[in-house]
Amino acid sequence: MSTHQSYVYTGLGGEGDYLDAGGLYRCADGDTQWEPLSAGLPEHPQVRALAIHPSDPNILYAGTQAGVYRSDDQGEHWEALETPRAGQDVWSLTFHPHNPDILYAGYEPCAIYRSEDSGAHWQRMHTDDVIFPHITTVMPPLCKRVIGIAIDPSDPQDMYAAIEVGGLLASRDGGASWASITNGPYVRNNTLDLHGVQVSAAEAGVVHIVTQIAMFRGHNRGQLWEQEPVEDLFPGGSYCRDLRVAPDDPKTLYMAAGAGGGGAPKGTPEAGVLFRSRDLGTSWHRVDIGDTPPSRMASIAFDAANPSRIYCCAQRGQVYGSQDGGESWQANPMPLELSRSRHIYAMVCG
Repeated sequence: MSTHQSYVYTGLGGEGDYLDAGGLYRCADGDTQWEPLSAGLPEHPQVRALAIHPSDPNILYAGTQAGVYRSDDQGEHWEALETPRAGQDVWSLTFHPHNPDILYAGYEPCAIYRSEDSGAHWQRMHTDDVIFPHITTVMPPLCKRVIGIAIDPSDPQDMYAAIEVGGLLASRDGGASWASITNGPYVRNNTLDLHGVQVSAAEAGVVHIVTQIAMFRGHNRGQLWEQEPVEDLFPGGSYCRDLRVAPDDPKTLYMAAGAGGGGAPKGTPEAGVLFRSRDLGTSWHRVDIGDTPPSRMASIAFDAANPSRIYCCAQRGQVYGSQDGGESWQANPMPLELSRSRHIYAMVCG
């Protein structure tokens, strides 16, 4: 009987003048060698979203500047799916928690598509009537992008989409229609610049969001908000970039954060930090990864088949892995020169 080889995958992308500086890489679990993956992907792929099939880790999806791509052989070969391509970048990919044939993709400009047949066909969901809060900033030439999608495992009809820059959207009909529900968390984040959203199975109807300067928890399906007590990494807040719920313990959440950039004062030195909460966000503590990466922590990934295997990565290529549920960590940096204009956007493991 063959043994499945687990990999960690990283998706890279660029901004501004660096839009030809993306890529997709993988490293076998327990190894230190990173290899590029490109067969079938668009030229200079901007990989800002990755997803591994929940029950078959051989199947991967990648969101690029040319739509969604699928691989059935752990990234060796890729095929383009029938999704929008020209002028629309994919920024998020999410599986339905109870039906892995259903997959959602979030785009820039703001659009959400759903596939009910593992990506073979896609249907656009209704987001055209969304009215964003007037307090959100305008960041030309960037449009509002769907940077994260979360589904309540207790009630999959309840879905949420984090918008950069634009606040939080919600759907009460399984993703068919969407509306803005952000009305409150302005005190520490006057731009409503969201970077992620999660809903834990341990607290039905409680939504967690991370922003460029703070973290918030919304009760009653996002109707009543409070700030979560995350340590300030610069005067006035922390740059919060990614948020994940541990697949084997819904009370445990991990958050990737950093000092510098975002809402930090100019000149603030960048540094990455991994935070963990074991009580559904009531308290947060730093995780000792054995290092202080010189860039913001950017992404977190769990191996669904072995949740004690956790990875996190900093923006400029520093990657760290744990085989024991986050108790000890080993560094495995990518051998690439990354900068603020070209960095890791997505990471998955399986």
